[in-house]
Parts: sequence; structure tokens; C-alpha cells
Amino acid sequence: QVQLVESGGGLVQAGGSLRLSCAASGSTFTFTEYAVYWYRQAPGKERTLVAGISSGGTTNYADSVKGRFTISRDNTKRTVYLQMSNLKPEDTAVYYCKPPGWPWGQGTQVTVSS
Repeated sequence: QVQLVESGGGLVQAGGSLRLSCAASGSTFTFTEYAVYWYRQAPGKERTLVAGISSGGTTNYADSVKGRFTISRDNTKRTVYLQMSNLKPEDTAVYYCKPPGWPWGQGTQVTVSS
């Protein structure tokens, strides 16, 4: 069974950093062929796109995280990362990763205290 599993969330003070990981499992999954996107959902709000990276490494970001978050991928490890710096309380959310059209995973909770 192919799936992506998010990890790396936690509790951090404002101004701190976290690195989220999105690791692929399943031997039939050709990880390098897929674009992968990070989304987040804060309590009581809709899920929104945070960042994305294409199969070729092209990246894009929501305006709210530009200059603070960096998305990258390591195809040898079949993992996509989201490096988050200068975190703000409004970054508090459950973070999810997936390619377009895939089902949602469990996500990883990020909580930023003021």
C-alpha cells in the first residue's frame, strides 16, 4: 500500500523553527514522478495550501509563509521536507502533505506559543 506519512510537528515558541517530513512508503510508488504539496488546517478554518514542489524541484509558496518556510525533496530518501523558521502563533495548525488527487493522511500538529 502506497502512502505518505507526515512527522516532525510539535510545540515551539514564536520565532522558533521546526522541520516537517513527508515520507513515502510502498515499493511500487515512483516518488520522483510526483509533485508534493504541504497544506495546513487551523482549528475552525479551512485547509489551505502552504507550499508545493514539482517533480523537477520547482517550488511555490503561500504569501503568508514566503521567506520563512522552505520546501525541499530528497528523492533518494523518498521524502519531502518543510523547513519552517520564524514561526508565528498563526502558523498553528495540523500540517498535511500529499500529491494532487491523493487521499489525506493523518497530518502532524504544529503549535506555536506566543
